[in-house]
Amino acid sequence: MTAPRVSIGVPVFNGQVYLRRALDSMLAQDYQDYEVIISDNASTDDTAEIAREYAARDSRFRYFRNESNLGAAPNFNRVFELSRGEFFKWLSCDDECHPEMLSRCVDVLSQAPPSVALVYPQCEIIDERSNSLGPLFEHVRSRSRLPHQRLARVLFKVHTVLSLLGVIRSTYLRRTRMRGSFIKDDRVLLAELALLGEIWEIPDVLWKIRFHDRNAHRLNRTVKDYMIWMDAANAGQRFLMPPSVRLFQEYLRGIRAAKLSTTNKLACYATVPIVHCLAPFRNFGGRQKLRLARLLAQSEGR
Repeated sequence: MTAPRVSIGVPVFNGQVYLRRALDSMLAQDYQDYEVIISDNASTDDTAEIAREYAARDSRFRYFRNESNLGAAPNFNRVFELSRGEFFKWLSCDDECHPEMLSRCVDVLSQAPPSVALVYPQCEIIDERSNSLGPLFEHVRSRSRLPHQRLARVLFKVHTVLSLLGVIRSTYLRRTRMRGSFIKDDRVLLAELALLGEIWEIPDVLWKIRFHDRNAHRLNRTVKDYMIWMDAANAGQRFLMPPSVRLFQEYLRGIRAAKLSTTNKLACYATVPIVHCLAPFRNFGGRQKLRLARLLAQSEGR
């Protein structure tokens, strides 16, 4: 069987409310050479029935079910492990893509040099009823040939990490440590991709992220709850290290793991403490945008 060019990974747990919308947005794509891998984290609602329905009607949809809930991070990694495509994209079970999402990203990647690791479009926020709450822009793009400059751009500009849901060259993703079982692990993965290759941006809005009451950040209010949500193996552990300290350590570990020259590694090591300390000031505006969007979503739901 010929491998599809693009793999779409859908990690899901109890996603029955919005899963159909997410999968329908894949069926509506004007680009057809893809597969959709659904990894069900032992859901207790109708997720399995919905996923099996799509797998039965379209051979491009593949359904897998974990015997127990592994946690979000291992399930995100699992869909990539099961993928076969040259390019890979994660799709959250409550998000939706515009019909031209895949074709636009694949077209850019196909014409881009091999040094490009990730292409991402901009997105808009939607509420529970798919009403638009406006765009949410993130500009972590970097075409620099120097790893430390790309890293600095990501650390300084990132505030949502939504760019990680763009289309990634699978060869680059395999060279990272993948998703980790700690808070803000997605920032570290994006940073590791930046160490390895360029990040390009499509300025148009091509997908939608949904804010609702069951978003992970709303359900898991404490560090302990969020860590267990991230990885079931974290249950029973004590979390004494502040998340910001762990994040700093993981950035450095990512540099150490990357296959870079000694000169480039030293430049990246120097970049982290400088930009990591300045980034909170730059990201203040981004956090305010997210708070405003959540307030809008809550007011619409009243």
